Amino acid sequence: MNTSSTDRIEKRIELKAPPARVWRALTDHREFGAWFRVKLESPFVPGKATRGRITYPGYEHLTMEVVVQKMETERLFSFHWHPYAVDPQVDYSKEPPTLVEFKLQKTASGTLLVVTESGFDAIPPQRRDEAFRMNSGGWDEQVKNIEAHVNRKP
Repeated sequence: MNTSSTDRIEKRIELKAPPARVWRALTDHREFGAWFRVKLESPFVPGKATRGRITYPGYEHLTMEVVVQKMETERLFSFHWHPYAVDPQVDYSKEPPTLVEFKLQKTASGTLLVVTESGFDAIPPQRRDEAFRMNSGGWDEQVKNIEAHVNRKP
């Protein structure tokens, strides 16, 4: 089930992998980069920024930066970032970021992963709708990417 309002995007997926495996895919910066398509320069550390070059075709000229908020082992991983920050001429640092949360819950067959991105109502009106639309579609793709990643045999 996927839900959204104007302020938040939510995607839910049941992964046939234990929480420990999903946690590693989310919080090991190399694994995250593999399925998210970004080459991160450093590990995720709460309170610190991590950045890297996007490797998704057509977006390779962009750098992604996240500031990690929380890392509660096998339960919650969250970060702030600037949604759909794709124009190299724009200084997005002057805008409020959105909050991305990955919540994990153990299930009988694996892990329920709930991805939420909130804070779109604070994005400047001239780019809010496009950022929301593009990120909503982006999260549809990313939950499929992490599913394929955690189901891949090591």
